[in-house]
Amino acid sequence: MDFNFSDDQLQLREAVRKWVEKAYSFERRKGIVASGGFDRAVWQELAELGLMGLTVPEAQGGMGMGAIEAMVVLEELGQGLVLEPYAQALLAGDVLAQHADAALQQAWLAPLTSGEALIVLASQERGARYQLEPVGTQAEQSAGTYHISGQKSLVPAGDLADAWIVPALLQGETALFLVEKGASGVQADGYLTQDGSRAAEMRFAKTPAKLITTNGSAALQQAAYIGIASVCASGVGVMDKTLLLTADYLNQRKQFGVVIANFQALRHRMADMKMQLELGRSMSYYAWLKLDEPEAVERKLALSRAKYQLGQSMRFVGQQAVQLHGGIGVTDEYIGSHYFKTLTQLEISWGDSLHHLGIISDNMQETAGVAA
Repeated sequence: MDFNFSDDQLQLREAVRKWVEKAYSFERRKGIVASGGFDRAVWQELAELGLMGLTVPEAQGGMGMGAIEAMVVLEELGQGLVLEPYAQALLAGDVLAQHADAALQQAWLAPLTSGEALIVLASQERGARYQLEPVGTQAEQSAGTYHISGQKSLVPAGDLADAWIVPALLQGETALFLVEKGASGVQADGYLTQDGSRAAEMRFAKTPAKLITTNGSAALQQAAYIGIASVCASGVGVMDKTLLLTADYLNQRKQFGVVIANFQALRHRMADMKMQLELGRSMSYYAWLKLDEPEAVERKLALSRAKYQLGQSMRFVGQQAVQLHGGIGVTDEYIGSHYFKTLTQLEISWGDSLHHLGIISDNMQETAGVAA
């Protein structure tokens, strides 16, 4: 199997990397955090790079690229600690392109791919403990119109979105609905998360909605898989940069007149961090390659295996980086502390390590770990 990236994929990586280096400085990021954790101008810049419709089929106005291209983009955005929820564009594009009718696609895919519209998935509910179902939000149909009622938590940039994709129970089965900004009965309370990005608590009270699909369980699960894989790729990018920052610091900091990078114990720690990064990278590749796995159980296990390893790797790399930096590693003025906070938040996004370890253990065969 060829694990080398194609020329097009390398060019895409380089384009995103250059944008991050030139346009998304630490100072700009701090300004975005101070102003609320989301910047429409950045969202538009990402669209101008052609990233918003990256995996949307060309026939529907997108770039028609695949999972590996999305992974490459997310790694580079992770290196830059980009706050804007780019993964939500991938989720929304997949849901609309694969499940919405022609009218909804025509109304929303073009604004999505051009960066004019921010469409986010509002799926998490209080007390769900990372479970996608059962869904507490209810939907009803009256006179040909759907209305939904319920609450959603930790919706990425939810109070600033132009539309929300909302799972709700319709006649006892999970369905997906699209709710437009300005619809009656919507309340969104926004706030900053620990890594400086923006989220919101959402409430829907008999809110008019448009049906995307009645096969909501399958569509929601696939969206979750994209979310998990996105966290994995972003985590690899964040760990990559965290390792570089730590190595640079060790090569500059002196103790007893010697740069501390020469101390063998610290070099061993750096080697352990590098090992965890590469374990995480290989499992991220595994996750993205398995996104289109036709066998449902294998796809589910692949994503959980990847997220578990990434959770372990991100926690280790983040904590070791803080230890090796000393006090400066947790100061808000130093960018390294923001990499640590992002790694910590990614570890609990789309299911923490214990959640995914539970999925893996529940699906182990009786012969697991037994030599033939």
